[in-house]
Amino acid sequence: MSRVAASALLVLSLLAGLARAQDEAATDQLLARLDRISHMQGKFIQRQYSDDGKVLAESSGEFRLLRPVYFSWEIQAPDRQLIVANADYLWHYDMDLQTATRRPVVGNIEASPLQVLGGDETALRDQYDVEQNDSDSFTLTPLGPDHSFRRLGVSFAGDTIGRMDIVDKLGQRVVVDFREVDTSTPLDSADFEFTPPQGEVDLFYYDE
Repeated sequence: MSRVAASALLVLSLLAGLARAQDEAATDQLLARLDRISHMQGKFIQRQYSDDGKVLAESSGEFRLLRPVYFSWEIQAPDRQLIVANADYLWHYDMDLQTATRRPVVGNIEASPLQVLGGDETALRDQYDVEQNDSDSFTLTPLGPDHSFRRLGVSFAGDTIGRMDIVDKLGQRVVVDFREVDTSTPLDSADFEFTPPQGEVDLFYYDE
């Protein structure tokens, strides 16, 4: 190997090591910010944008998060849907179509962005590259193709999450703004229990 080639390999190795160190530092900073949040709830406005920045769709509702495994996302307008995650299952209840779907949480990496932020440290370190944009914002990029999004931007407002900027698997951009965020009212596991109305909905279980 020539001296030029050896030098080039050394430079590439040093750059790769520097990139890994920067990624680990950004992950540490993101986890430090998330550790300030044990639980939160409030309202959200979700907007889907076209490539030229026009709003294609807008929805609103309420959410709850109890780290590390509990999550509730209720769309109230224009349609009505509820997504609930607890220690065992991920439920999707479409109130308008009267259908309820249940999937196991274990082994399901296709998590929602808010679930990712509420999840455990090991999964975040092992499954995502993290870049810190400034003191209050980060970008997460999944390391594999099986996730529910291609890129996730998260911005903090003090000790809460203020915004998520998501590019989904289809390349569509969705921005979620959180409003009236409450981090003082206690939440517990009972707030994330879900039982579909008996005899009123079609049930689909993907864990049996």
